[in-house]
Amino acid sequence: MANPVPHPGPGGDNSGGSMNGHSMYITVHFMSMRLFTQDDLVFAHAVSNLATCNPFLPDRIHFERIALGREFVPGDPVWSYRPDVWIEPPNLVKLGRRAEEVVSRVRERILKDPAGADRGDLAVYEDLVHYVLFHRNRERFFDLLVAPGTGRGRISFHEEFAEDAARFLKIEGLRGLPPLDASHLFACAWQIRRAFHHVFTLIVGGSMPAARLRAAVWQSVFTHDMRRYRRSLFATMGEFTTLVTGASGTGKELVARAIAWSRYIPFDSRSGAFREGFSESMHPLNLSALSPTLIESELFGHRRGSFTGAIADRPGWLETCSDLGTVFLDEIGELDGALQVKLLRVLQDRVFHRIGETETRRFRGKVVAATNRDLEREMASGRFRTDLYYRLCSDVIRTPSLSEILADAPAELGNFVRLIARRFAGPDAEAVASEAEKWIRANLGKSYGWPGNVRELEQCVANFLIRREYRPATRADKGSLSLSKGVEEGSFTADELLSRYCTLVYSKAGSYEEAARRLGMDRRTVKARVDEKLLEELRGKV
Repeated sequence: MANPVPHPGPGGDNSGGSMNGHSMYITVHFMSMRLFTQDDLVFAHAVSNLATCNPFLPDRIHFERIALGREFVPGDPVWSYRPDVWIEPPNLVKLGRRAEEVVSRVRERILKDPAGADRGDLAVYEDLVHYVLFHRNRERFFDLLVAPGTGRGRISFHEEFAEDAARFLKIEGLRGLPPLDASHLFACAWQIRRAFHHVFTLIVGGSMPAARLRAAVWQSVFTHDMRRYRRSLFATMGEFTTLVTGASGTGKELVARAIAWSRYIPFDSRSGAFREGFSESMHPLNLSALSPTLIESELFGHRRGSFTGAIADRPGWLETCSDLGTVFLDEIGELDGALQVKLLRVLQDRVFHRIGETETRRFRGKVVAATNRDLEREMASGRFRTDLYYRLCSDVIRTPSLSEILADAPAELGNFVRLIARRFAGPDAEAVASEAEKWIRANLGKSYGWPGNVRELEQCVANFLIRREYRPATRADKGSLSLSKGVEEGSFTADELLSRYCTLVYSKAGSYEEAARRLGMDRRTVKARVDEKLLEELRGKV
């Protein structure tokens, strides 16, 4: 944070001891009226930085401490969702109350001499007003989040928001502030409230790896510069592709959902409504679950008769997705080589064609892609196009494994277990969670690596709920060594041997087409024979 610098007195260092320097100071002194007292200026600078920093980084606590001084209440350094009842942080209430008081005092000073207000003070004042407008309406925005329409329909409190914004920022004779666009400020406030809620509740955990992940997602939405985002970048963030990497079961889809649901949505003051809701703005497509033809159809759409089964014209996700929407491509590392070329054109030129058509269509939304593969290795082997990777990597987020999280904060195991138990056990959730956590610690121990990550922990809790035990997959059956050992011992059935060998070849070939070529089998047969659990082990996920 920049330290507030008071004006020097006559003969101070800034005058240089000369008459010209002194005269210059006197001129500036009469032209610029300081808006803040020293105490208020320290507070305002801190809140200005607080309003524009990443709330999931330690900077937040630093600025809160500066702003509140002795009134600051220490708390958990990691701001994370807990499965207990939400209690509003006490510092938040104090900051909002004092910000209201300071803004009111500064406004009164501006009214006395609007043209003479110090430009530097006005920039801090503007940030402080934004903070106050958000603080006044944060509960109303939360009500929109949980309402059935999720932000659709006429928003009644916009008029009050716009009146407050005009009262503080649109003062006759005031120079040094940008023109007021209350609808844009309203849309930014709604986006900030929505983004915080989704990042906070979808990406859980009190460990530093989880905190860094939340901070990375926040930055993916707003960049590192909130002021620049509010000025201009809000309109272009959809052009940047986000690539989410990490092992299976680490929450890559939750990251994609948090980003998709947190995008900027313009507010139309004439209709009194946001242009779109957010809950249906994400269009997911799992690329590992479909054949290349079906992927192409789902993504690009098709014309009637363009292939067997195409009985009618059909738009794809790229066409259905609005400019405020997001297409989520899960398992991008599985994409067929021919489709990689077509996707590259979409990301590069933002245009595409339906299957069987020559009409050029434009894609205006955002792409979030995810993979559990090592794309550097895939590029080195020729299975993934380098030029496509460099269209995906403008914004990369890595999800931490469960073992990384628990290594940093072992107590997080109990929080995860409680969250999972609440989905399964209803009113008995706390008892089930307590019993399951004790069993896990006694039988699996601290050193268990959770190769299946949170997804495995979910199944562990489910197993415990049903049978009061959980038996992890043995690590001895890993990779091609287990295949050769099983062949030597004659312990596999013919079906098991075929399945394991198909899985091994597919893991090395990188696509069903190449695996089918090497095996001399039909691609669909190979896909049906691949053992997903063994495939994860072969890719080094344990």
